[in-house]
Amino acid sequence: MKSLRSGAALCALLLLAACTSLQPRPELPQDVALPAGFGTRIDELIAPAEAAHPGQSAFRLVREGPEAFAIRSRAAALAGRSIDVQTYIWHADLTGTYLGLQLLQAADRDVKVRLLVDDMDARRNNYTFAALDAHPNIEVRMFNPFASRTGKAGFALEALGSAKRINRRMHNKSWIVDNRIAVVGGRNLGDEYFGASAEVNFVDLDFAMIGPIVREASTSFDRYWNSAAAYPMSVLAPQDVTTTALEALRARAEAFEREARASSFATELRDNEVVRRLVAGDWPMHWASNFRFVADDPAKVHGKDGGLGGSYVLETLVPMIRSAQTQVSVISPYFVPGPQGTEFLVGVDRAGPAVRVLTNSLAANDVALVYGGYATARKDLLRGGVELWELKPTRGTETKSSLFGSSGASLHTKALAVDDRLAFVGSYNLDPRSTSLNCEQGIFVESSAITSQLAEIFHHDSSGLRAWSVTLDDGSLRWNDGDRTWTKSPEASFGRKFQAWIARVLPVSSQL
Repeated sequence: MKSLRSGAALCALLLLAACTSLQPRPELPQDVALPAGFGTRIDELIAPAEAAHPGQSAFRLVREGPEAFAIRSRAAALAGRSIDVQTYIWHADLTGTYLGLQLLQAADRDVKVRLLVDDMDARRNNYTFAALDAHPNIEVRMFNPFASRTGKAGFALEALGSAKRINRRMHNKSWIVDNRIAVVGGRNLGDEYFGASAEVNFVDLDFAMIGPIVREASTSFDRYWNSAAAYPMSVLAPQDVTTTALEALRARAEAFEREARASSFATELRDNEVVRRLVAGDWPMHWASNFRFVADDPAKVHGKDGGLGGSYVLETLVPMIRSAQTQVSVISPYFVPGPQGTEFLVGVDRAGPAVRVLTNSLAANDVALVYGGYATARKDLLRGGVELWELKPTRGTETKSSLFGSSGASLHTKALAVDDRLAFVGSYNLDPRSTSLNCEQGIFVESSAITSQLAEIFHHDSSGLRAWSVTLDDGSLRWNDGDRTWTKSPEASFGRKFQAWIARVLPVSSQL
């Protein structure tokens, strides 16, 4: 009798899971970015520079969080035609809320605003996104969304019934204004990504860009926006898309703005010399003739049967790395090369170019399972001549950790440089998840000036003050920062080591 009751309960659970499954998206008309023009303030600032460099695009590496925030905020404030935002995470904290307010104010000026957000994190802010969608000049779409919009029970049931689909996410990040300027890279929208967190802040990197590369980014945005996996909020939660919700949100946002302007982060922005120069128009960029925006097909989210199993970003990275003559520098927070990637990098190193990698240490990694996946390849990489550094945790703070991720990792930069010629900055990690599960994107540019800056970043972050050099001594691992040597992962708790061990003994490498 007990087994019958258990069986009935399981059947009921499966039926409930089926009821919360996502239905196919209705057919929608194609919607594309507004073309660049000449009537907005941003047009006036950028069009003459573009005209003076026909066929070229200009790039600026944006490393510091306050500058990254200021560029997005300033561009939104100057927008006169359109703002397109694509992101994996958008937190409802100080910086995330303020950027949302900037978009609302732009929409009030008749700027067309499109927000495309991955639903894994966005679902918890369903009512906020629905309220924004009620604005006549704002449209919000969720990528690969949950059918259930609120509650842990609905989340769990849908995850049970649609695990394979839900496991595939959109990791892309773009901020495009008036089709004239774009900020693209690895940075999500939230305090820890802009240096405004009181806990741990990410070491991250963006490309700020003008020129034809911006139109390439817009084309990619349109492809995702119009894909079958992008659901309008008006379809997902029509009952929440109301003018009442919008006015309530507007009232909260206006009250929040007064508080935000008095925050310590706002004071830091006003006192930041780089930000002051940026606002004044002193904003050096590097022009280049050879560049490329690459993004995975959004159909990748449907899996190998209904979409694409691999990564266009990786397909572009591999020949780039193979072209190296002297050096390949990789910065990847979640570095899990696996047997094939390890063999490839060792082969490149043995062919002549030096291969060096900077990744998170176990003490700094917010996903300890990922570190376990990387650790299985570490000795083979070192034996093959690949040089490894592991970033230390942020000094004076505690990095939060979980099995499945949190917001506390020290390193979040995804970048690669080949010789003094080629640079890559994007959302792609060198791991199985970026390759086979998540949709990713990145910018490739040929520029000695930019690769030189990436070399400086690598040198700075791999110094003994910020990282441990990992080596082999008679087959045993050693971590060294120039002052001290460790024989086990430094500063890592037993809990972290246990989580990393799980990844080494269980068949979870394809999910990392």
